[in-house]
Amino acid sequence: MQFSTHHIHTRKRAAPYPHPTAWGRFLDNLLVAIAIIGPAATIPQIITIFSSHSAGEVSLFSWLVYTILDVPWIVYGFVHKEVPIITAYLLWFLVNGAVVVGVLMYGH
Repeated sequence: MQFSTHHIHTRKRAAPYPHPTAWGRFLDNLLVAIAIIGPAATIPQIITIFSSHSAGEVSLFSWLVYTILDVPWIVYGFVHKEVPIITAYLLWFLVNGAVVVGVLMYGH
């Protein structure tokens, strides 16, 4: 049985970015906003860690895995020129990395 990946190499973007229709542009902008709001929700955790100098209850393993798993998404976003993916995962990488640094500095 032969597994073909020809479709991956010939795949075309369904629509250009930004999308030519008003609805598509709205979704493009919504996704960019979500890409910013999601990581921003982690800022209180970062502030708590660094202001209290305590990260005893925060799992280094989990946040390190989150940070490492952001890297392939960032690369994917650049390869496919997907602005929402690039924006989201660069921001996630930064906030997840900040939590990792806090856990390394202030964890048990």
